[in-house]
Amino acid sequence: MSDSSPLPPVRLNSEAELARDALATPLLSRAARLARWAGPDTRVGAGGELVEEQLAGAADVLGLTGDDAAAFASEAWRIAVDTGLVEIVDEDEGTVAAGADLALLTSGGPQDVLGVWLVALEAVLADASVPDLDELVGAVEDGGEVDLSSLDWDPEAEAEFLDGVLGNLYLLTVSEGGEGPVPLPALAASVIVPDDMGDPSNDVLEQVSDAMMRLDDQFRLLEPVGLVDFQPVDEALMTDADEEPAGPLDETDVSRYGMVQLTPLGLYGLRARLLEAGLSVPAVGDLVDKGADALLDGTGVFPPAAAQAETEQWLARREPLAAARELLAAARGGDAGAPLRRLRCQQALSLVGMAAEPALRDVLDDAELGGLARVWLSEHGAADVPPPSEAMIFWLTIDTVAAQLAAEGNSAELQGLVEGLAQQHGGFFATAWRVDHPATPDVLEAMGRLHPDKKVAKEARKAAFKARSQQGG
Repeated sequence: MSDSSPLPPVRLNSEAELARDALATPLLSRAARLARWAGPDTRVGAGGELVEEQLAGAADVLGLTGDDAAAFASEAWRIAVDTGLVEIVDEDEGTVAAGADLALLTSGGPQDVLGVWLVALEAVLADASVPDLDELVGAVEDGGEVDLSSLDWDPEAEAEFLDGVLGNLYLLTVSEGGEGPVPLPALAASVIVPDDMGDPSNDVLEQVSDAMMRLDDQFRLLEPVGLVDFQPVDEALMTDADEEPAGPLDETDVSRYGMVQLTPLGLYGLRARLLEAGLSVPAVGDLVDKGADALLDGTGVFPPAAAQAETEQWLARREPLAAARELLAAARGGDAGAPLRRLRCQQALSLVGMAAEPALRDVLDDAELGGLARVWLSEHGAADVPPPSEAMIFWLTIDTVAAQLAAEGNSAELQGLVEGLAQQHGGFFATAWRVDHPATPDVLEAMGRLHPDKKVAKEARKAAFKARSQQGG
C-alpha cells in the first residue's frame, strides 16, 4: 500500500459495539479471566511467564483441554501481563497481583476497553512476526543467544512484510465492494508480484506460495485477538507428493487455499495503527461537525456509498432548510473543484425533503446554481418551475460532464453520457464551445477522446480548440 495514496473512508461500528467485540475476543477474555484468577499463590518466571506447574490450573480455569491447552493458557497469561491486567509485584519472588487496567474492562468506557485491546493486538502482531518455537530452539547457541543468521530471519523485514499485507487487506476492505473475504493467494501476491509484471515467473510464484504459507501461520495467531475471520489452508493441500490425500481435491475451489477477512474490530485496529504511522485514514463521520464546504470537498474523493453515508450523517445534525442553504453557498465557484462540489451538492440535496424548497427557489436566477435548482424542484414535483434557457442548459451540461470527469475519469458511464449528448443535439458542438464555463475546453477535449465515432470526435476536438482560443488559452 502506497504511503501517498489517498485511502477510501472506512465505515466503523460505534465504539460501544467495538468495545463489546473486544471483550468477547477469545484472547482478551481469557487474559481477563486469568487476571481475576491470579492470587497470592500464583508464581511467574523471570520473564513474567506463568510457571509450568501452574499452567494446568490456568487451563482448567479457562476450560481448555487437549494438547494445546497449556500453550493457549500461557499465551493468554502473557497477554494479561503485557496489557497491564496483571502486574508483577516482586520479580525475585515471582509474585503477582491484579493490574490497574483490569478494572477498565468492567468500569471503564469503550475507549478504555479499546485501548487495552490495542495493546493486546500489538503484542500478538509482534508474535506473528517471530519464527515458530521449534526454529528458535534449533537456533539457540551454547551461550543461550539466538543465532538469527541460522534462521534466515530478519525481524524488521518480517514486520514490514506483515504490515504490508495488513495494509493491503485494509485497502481491499475499505474499497467499494470490498467487504467479502480475500483469498490468501491473492493477498500474498499483492505484496510479492510487481504491479507491472505480466505472467509471474516460476520464481515469483514460488515466493507467493511461501508467503501464503507464512500468512496461514500468522493469521491463525491473529484470529483469536479478533483482528480477522480466517479460514486456514486445507491441510489436504499440504500432503507430500507421494502421499494419498484423505479425500478428493477440487483445485478450482480457491477457498481451500485459505480465506481471510477483517472483522469490524480489525478494521478499527488497523486504522488506529495507520493513524499512528502518520497516514491520513478517513472514516465516515469525520465531517459531521464541519461546514458544508468541507463536506463537499471531502466527499469529492469518496466512493458513492461512503459519500452518501457521510452526507446522511451530516444532514441528520442540521435543520433541512439551513442545511440546503449552506450546501448551495458552498457549491459556488469557478475553481477546478467546483463542478464536483456542485454534483455532491445535488446528491446531498436529493436526500432533503420539500422543507428545502425555499433555498432552491432563492437561487433560480443564479448562473451557477439555477440549473441545479430547476432539476431539484422538478424532481420533487414543485409547481411553477421556470423553464431553463438554452444557455443555462448548456452550462449545466458542461458542468455535469466536468464533475463526472473529476469523479470517475474516462468511465464507461461517462462515455455513454457523451454519446447521448452528441446524438440528441445535432449541433451540440457548434454551441457548446461558446459556453462561458472554465471547464468547457477540457470537457470538449474529453468528449473527443471518449466518443467512438471518429467524425464526432473530430468535431469535439475542433470545438475544444475554439473554446480554448476564446478563453485565451
